[in-house]
Amino acid sequence: MVAKAGSDDKLWLSGNEAIARGAWEAGVTVASGYPGTPSTEILENLVKYDDVYTEWAPNEKVALEVGVGASFGGARTLVTMKHVGLNVAADPLFTASYTGVRGGLVIICADDPEMHSSQNEQDNRNYAFAAKLPMLEPSDPAEALVMLKEAFELSEKFDTPVLFRTTTRLAHVKSVVAVGERALGSVELKFEKNPQKFVMLPGHARMRRRVVEERQQQLRDFAEGYSANESHLADTKMGIITGGVAYLHAKEAFPEASFLKLGMSWPLPEKAIKEFAAKVDELVIVEELDPFYENHIKAMGVACEGKDKVPAMGELNAAIIKQALGGDIGDILPAAEMPMRPPNMCPGCPHRGTFYNLAKLDVFVSGDIGCYTLGALPPLAAMDACVCMGASVGIAHGLTKALGADSYKKTVAIIGDSTFVHSGITGLANMVYNKSHATVFIVDNRITAMTGQQPNLSSGSTLMGEAANSIDFEQLCRAVGVEHVRLVNPHKISEAKKVFKEEIERDATSVVICQAPCVLLPEMRKAKVMPLAIAVDDCTGCRACVGLGCPAISWTSITPEEAKAMGKKEKQKGYASISPEMCNGCGQCQEVCKFSAISAREDV
Repeated sequence: MVAKAGSDDKLWLSGNEAIARGAWEAGVTVASGYPGTPSTEILENLVKYDDVYTEWAPNEKVALEVGVGASFGGARTLVTMKHVGLNVAADPLFTASYTGVRGGLVIICADDPEMHSSQNEQDNRNYAFAAKLPMLEPSDPAEALVMLKEAFELSEKFDTPVLFRTTTRLAHVKSVVAVGERALGSVELKFEKNPQKFVMLPGHARMRRRVVEERQQQLRDFAEGYSANESHLADTKMGIITGGVAYLHAKEAFPEASFLKLGMSWPLPEKAIKEFAAKVDELVIVEELDPFYENHIKAMGVACEGKDKVPAMGELNAAIIKQALGGDIGDILPAAEMPMRPPNMCPGCPHRGTFYNLAKLDVFVSGDIGCYTLGALPPLAAMDACVCMGASVGIAHGLTKALGADSYKKTVAIIGDSTFVHSGITGLANMVYNKSHATVFIVDNRITAMTGQQPNLSSGSTLMGEAANSIDFEQLCRAVGVEHVRLVNPHKISEAKKVFKEEIERDATSVVICQAPCVLLPEMRKAKVMPLAIAVDDCTGCRACVGLGCPAISWTSITPEEAKAMGKKEKQKGYASISPEMCNGCGQCQEVCKFSAISAREDV
């Protein structure tokens, strides 16, 4: 457990670490979420503190429902997810706006401008507007800690869930943060029967709808005096309204300008905005992604500029902002140029064998979100669609229904263990119910690997390190009605391919479970491995092993003269070799080599 730093201490924390610390200081006793960059490290750090029950839920909808239930019991509760996760949680979110809370309920939604690890870059400030909920948005880790504690006070004062927006840059940047002591909330932990508030029958919901509108007006009044909405007047030739990380970028770009920094993204302080606008000659809105502030400020009748100058896509930085607003970027330190490195599955990743086989078959592969999404990239290039968590199953089913006879022989879905639990089970049940003939491949590596090896319902342990039930996918699939379920080891490429072909040809819904542990699991890292080597004399240059795309395998080109000198055919263009430092002896390359050129290294 982490040390309980005193109220006068300062720590070097990332935004996610600061949020975890702020939750502990705010008296949070229950926290639930689903891992997803850039939010993942919040719960991974919060679990280190005593007195907080912390869990990974199977998906974001369940996580929010857990949070709502804990709040109804009087607990201060934190729910975490990345921006697309709020789409999954939208159903309970909109109704929780009506029910309100007992204990404070704060929902972290971490946006990902530039799509560093996401399939879109939606702007979740729009959810605050649509669900009629307050949203706070800090600009740095120190402010994140303070504002998170304020968010719980706000939640209980106005009987509302509170949205707390972060972005990738805030989540991962580090700064000095002043920390304090833990203070528990004042709401009594108990069952409270209040069906008019908690049971959203239409009659009750109509009454609560009026409560929500009254709350909106109270929140607008609060926003006018909220301390995190800060006005800084300097040179009044240009005034900038901004918030979040964009404030720091804009301040670096134009330190001499006047600023209105919005710490409360919604509702907006209309009076403060109009007063600030009246004091500057030119008003510019600087915000990442959508023209959210801009549109609402224009609706107030305030003239301003924004997305006609500042980009609406990707992350902002000081240089982009200064250039967009006509400034000289010569005095801004350029960002360091980092060498490009294409994403790739780890050496020994079990998913590689699955995709290698699928690439050899004439099938349309409906993919999903996870490490295995990398199967879409060369040289495997074995994924043809990918939309969102769990969608692979429904898309494959839809394709078979649209294309009709024999399409099932060319349509498969591929989904990871965590994603299958997240939102794939219902899709599979639908396939059985509606008599689909596609094949679903569950690539089960026993962990939520893409976001950093977080445990899930199949892993056998919880976030808090306790032993837990591990879902048996074979039994689960049979329970929803799948009669044909096969279990294979994806490292055994030849054996797996035979099973793949049989199930793809089957005239019924079928499931193939490709089960092998993630190579980054602690037990796999500790295991003694025997790296493989390629005998150069036996390598014919067929490139079959290179086709796996394993980072441990490299290719050396040779000229016809060099080939002849090596005793090879002059038309051989090169040979492969294996890095002993990177190889973990999974054996996939041995499986595909037809010339017995690969064997265990003799020098280890």
